[in-house]
Amino acid sequence: MNEAPLFFPHVTLLITHYNRSQSLERLLTTFQQQNIRFGEMVVSDDGSKAEHQEALKKLQAQHPFRLITTPKNRGLGHNINKGQDAVKTPYTLYVQEDFVPKPAFAKAFADALAILQSQPGIDIIRFYAYFNYPYTKPFGNGFSEMMFHPAPWYANHLKFYLYSDHPHLRRSNFLEKFGRYPEGIKGDATEFGMALSFLKKGARGLLYNQFTEVFDQANSSAEPSTMARSHWRQGVSPGVLALRKLYLPLRLLKNTLQYFTFKPQQPR
Repeated sequence: MNEAPLFFPHVTLLITHYNRSQSLERLLTTFQQQNIRFGEMVVSDDGSKAEHQEALKKLQAQHPFRLITTPKNRGLGHNINKGQDAVKTPYTLYVQEDFVPKPAFAKAFADALAILQSQPGIDIIRFYAYFNYPYTKPFGNGFSEMMFHPAPWYANHLKFYLYSDHPHLRRSNFLEKFGRYPEGIKGDATEFGMALSFLKKGARGLLYNQFTEVFDQANSSAEPSTMARSHWRQGVSPGVLALRKLYLPLRLLKNTLQYFTFKPQQPR
C-alpha cells in the first residue's frame, strides 16, 4: 500500500466490463487499497446479465464510478467506443476488468503520465504484454519505444500489435486521431482493426520494460475470460507447435497485405 494517497486529477480510469462483476470489484478495491485515485472512473458495461447489473449498482455505493450501459451486448468495439466517448479528462487509463494493479503500478504510471504531458508526439504507453514487442529502442525512465517496420523481412508478426487492448495510458482524443473501434465483429478482429489504424496513422507508443510487474491478469474459475481463442494457437504439443511453425509465415504475409491495403476510418 502507498504511504500517501496518489491523486491523478487529469486521468479517467476507463474500465470495460461484461459479466464479471467480481473481477471488477477486485480491480476497484485494489486501487482503493493502494490509495490511488483518478479524476473520474468510468465503467462501460456491454449488456451484462441481470445479476451483474445489480452487482454494478451495489459497487457504485462503494466506488464512485460513472456507469455507461447498453440494453444488449454489442461487442468489444462498441463497448470501448461508448466508454471513451464518456471521458472528460485529457488522459485515459484503459483497463479491462480482469486486470489487477501490482505495487509497481504507482511509480510506473506516474512516470508514464509525466511522459505524455511532456512529449506530445507519444500516443500510447503500455503497461502489460504477453510477449515483448519485437522491435524497440530505449526511451528512458524504464520505457522503450516500439518501432514498427512494415518490410516483411522484419518477420515477427507481433510487430503489428504496437497497439494492444491490454492496460495502457493514452490521450483522450484517441478516437478523434485514430478513428473509432470497428463494431459488430469478434474481439480479436476489433483489436487488430484498431492496431492497423494505429500504424497507418503513424502512431508512436512506449512499452514499460518490466511489463509483467505492473498488472496481473487474473481470470478466476468463477469468472473466466470471455475471449475464446483457438486451441491450436495456444497448445504446446509437438503437433500443435509444428502447425504453428507453418502458420506464422502465412500470417505474416496476410497481416502485411492487410496493412498495405487497410484504409483507416475517417474520424468523426
